[in-house]
Amino acid sequence: DALPISIREQLELREIEYLSPYATLSKDSKGRKAKEEECDIRPVFQRDRDRILHCKAFRRMKQKTQVFLLPKGDHYRTRLTHTLEVSQNARTIAKALRLNEDLAEAISLGHDLGHTPFGHAGERALNQICPLGFKHNEQSVRVVECIEKRGEGLNLTEEVVDGIRNHQTSGKPFTLEGQIVRLSDKIAYINHDIDDAIRGGILSEADIPPKYRKTLGNTTRARLNTMIHDVIIHSMDQPKIQMSEEVEVALMGLRKFMFENVYRNPLAKSEEEKAIKLVQNLYEYYSEHFEKLPEPELQRAVLRGDGKEQIICDYIAGMTDNYAVKKFQEIFVPQSWKI
Repeated sequence: DALPISIREQLELREIEYLSPYATLSKDSKGRKAKEEECDIRPVFQRDRDRILHCKAFRRMKQKTQVFLLPKGDHYRTRLTHTLEVSQNARTIAKALRLNEDLAEAISLGHDLGHTPFGHAGERALNQICPLGFKHNEQSVRVVECIEKRGEGLNLTEEVVDGIRNHQTSGKPFTLEGQIVRLSDKIAYINHDIDDAIRGGILSEADIPPKYRKTLGNTTRARLNTMIHDVIIHSMDQPKIQMSEEVEVALMGLRKFMFENVYRNPLAKSEEEKAIKLVQNLYEYYSEHFEKLPEPELQRAVLRGDGKEQIICDYIAGMTDNYAVKKFQEIFVPQSWKI
């Protein structure tokens, strides 16, 4: 008698029957760097999603800044809630276009795992001080390939790693699901950062230029609705993910407006110079006192053949905001001064 096919194989067959010809099928994945036995229940991208969700770097994102450093209030976004909003946008678009929702979700959940403490201020600080330079998308790939699971990495599929690496504006993911995440990231952060800026008293709805509100809508909810509908309508049965020219021009205009009025706003960024100095002081300290790094970090990094700069960069990039402040206090603030 023929063996009954596994749940995973049933799900893979369902993908072939239902998904768009442009979708990335789980059974056609380019695979993992290290060969593994297939799961009998979950297709490959669902497995990747689960690995990311259970990794330590994912949990640390709840204490990493999105835009506002140590905001006074419980409702501001963190790196983790940003990630969940990207995932929700990406899944909505992928499902509507009959693309692979598991792949879009896995890339979304992993795209910011390598982000530094203190948001883009921390990223700039490491990029300035580390001779190797620093880009959070490349660091996210390092997290899933070299750092997680005590240095073994998560052994993710090539499609997920490519989507994580290429999620920024300049990136070119080779799957449509990766292209969805690249756009969903922008849609998420522009909209939720407006919401947080209004909550923080930095912006009011009336400050948003009328031409963008006319095209996109007068509330965060309306703008999200407009952008996501637009992506779906203009990408349906197409070999690429795209927006209409009108909505894309408005989105990029709104992004520029946010850079000028929020991301570089002295009120939103009043603490940013301190965060940059803190990160750079930590880097300099560990450069001079390399032996002070945690023993397991050192052993694993040395086994991998990483250089000193890379090891320090990995350690600092992995810190939460709170942990970075705690380390700074331990190293630089005399015991008698601590409150």
